Order: sequence, then structure tokens, then C-alpha cells
Amino acid sequence: MFAFRDSRGPVEVAFTDRYGGVSEGPWESLNLGTSNGDDPERVAHNLDLVSSKFGVDPSRLVRMSQEHGDRVSTVAERPDEIPVADGLITSAPDLGLLVRVADCVPVVLADTEAGVVGVAHAGRPGLVVGIVASTVTRMHAAGARTIVAWLGPRVCGSCYEVPEPMRSEVADAVPDAWATTSWGTPAVDVGAGVASQLRGIGVEVVDVMDSDEKLCTRENTDLFSYRRQGQRSGRLGGLVRIRP
Repeated sequence: MFAFRDSRGPVEVAFTDRYGGVSEGPWESLNLGTSNGDDPERVAHNLDLVSSKFGVDPSRLVRMSQEHGDRVSTVAERPDEIPVADGLITSAPDLGLLVRVADCVPVVLADTEAGVVGVAHAGRPGLVVGIVASTVTRMHAAGARTIVAWLGPRVCGSCYEVPEPMRSEVADAVPDAWATTSWGTPAVDVGAGVASQLRGIGVEVVDVMDSDEKLCTRENTDLFSYRRQGQRSGRLGGLVRIRP
């Protein structure tokens, strides 16, 4: 169920793999996404399973309707409607935050001393518009000072092929995102770009792929990947909570 787990002080962090759920077919089995054709009831069951295993009551799990933008929502409890955003923050104990991806970078953030946590969905468009910086700014406004960011499984720069004009456009905005595939064509390394943005604003970065390079979503069939599976790909999750 979890490809990676970590904790610092009262903060718990996790990134999921594709196992331990109830979905079938291309979404087998722990698909957390609802926009890819999977049965919504199975996805809801998967979300409850993940939340419970992570130690959060399913009624306290908050997710986003993600749109590759720079909108950040602050939550103190689970809202009646799913917020349209690509970043979430909270200082509420035992409220779980969830970001979902299929190749993009799931980012989990925390200031363990101030008790402020967040998640962000950083794909190529989100990298360019600065979603991680927007999320950090909102955390600072909530009292955070010393922030740590965990970057989860995603498509690596050696696998994320793009047209040359697109690589140039992204690299003009974030130079560290410039990359080449392992077969020699233009690519974008969104993870490297996100890491450089975070370090540039004083955030410590923990990259799970530094310790396990096999967590590239395109290459690892234990993970979902839009690049490998197409429209019917499932979704992985990044989660964070503050223990009460």
C-alpha cells in the first residue's frame, strides 16, 4: 500500500503504490483517482482504506480537484465540497491531506515545530506557475518557518520526453528542469525543477528517488503512470497528517 513512509516529530508522511485496494482492470488495485473511468464506489473504498492505514479517520481525509494551477486552499476540517486547488495546507491535528498523481510530482510539506503541513500537485504546468512556492507562501502566512518537503514517486527526467520547444519553454522558467531522455531526446525533469525551486526559498528537500531510483512511475509497474498506461491510468497518493 505504501511505497514510502516517514515521520518527523508529530508529522507523518506517506506515498502510496498500487497495491492493497479493490479496483480492477487497468486501475488494479489501489487507484485513488476518480477521473479515469474507474468505478467511483471502488475508488471511495480505496480512499477509506488508505486513510485508515495511514491513521486518519476517513471522514478527516481532505483531497483536491486538481487543475495544474497555482491555487492553494487552507482547511481546518474536511469541507463539504472538494476544493478546486493544487495545494492544500492545514494546522489542524489529525486532518489528513491528500495529493494525487500519475506521473507528476507529489509534494508533501511540513513545519514540525509550528505544526503546519501541506501538499502540492506539481506537474509541468504547475512547475512553471510556481505551485510549490505558492504553497510555501501560504504555509508561512499560517506561521510556518522551517519547512521540510518530501518529493514522491514520479516520472524521472530520463523518461519524460517532450518536444524541444516545450523543453525550452520550461527551462526558461526553471533552468534545472532541462533534461534529456535516456534515448537522447528532449525531456523535462519536473522533480529537479521542483527541488531547485524549494531550495531557492529555503526549504529542505527529501527526495524519495534519491534513495530508491526505481520509483520512476513510467519504469516501475508497482506504480501507476499516465505515460505508460494512458488515460485509464490509476492515481497514486501523497499524504500528510499531524498526530494529535
